[in-house]
Amino acid sequence: MESRRLVVAAAIVDDVAAPGVLLAGRRTWPAELAGRWEFPGGKVDDGEDPVAALHRELAEELGVAVELGPEFTAPDDGAWPITPRHVMRLWLARVVTGEPAPIEVHDELRWLPRGAWLDVPWLDGDVPIVEAMITRFG
Repeated sequence: MESRRLVVAAAIVDDVAAPGVLLAGRRTWPAELAGRWEFPGGKVDDGEDPVAALHRELAEELGVAVELGPEFTAPDDGAWPITPRHVMRLWLARVVTGEPAPIEVHDELRWLPRGAWLDVPWLDGDVPIVEAMITRFG
């Protein structure tokens, strides 16, 4: 079986220990994903460190620098299966420089307050992650 491509993303929050708000980005492409919401991030280039890839992606996509909190792992302490071809590693993160803006692949960003984290149509692969975050953080 072919291995899945690694992508990295951040659950950008106001407080990595006790998140009150969560940032979601609405995709503009590809067409089949346009209008759906996701955690910001992207693919890890060959030979690239996943953490370095995440910092690069967040700078490119949102124009921000972040401080990473703990990795938010899947129930088996691994990466989250998000599509048949991709797995995702996700870190909690807090913006330390810049104001998030929809620069590259998003046309809108939204800060979702706790209790409303499922109020946007997330990408199918991100839904179990958001649900796990709700379970963990309330």
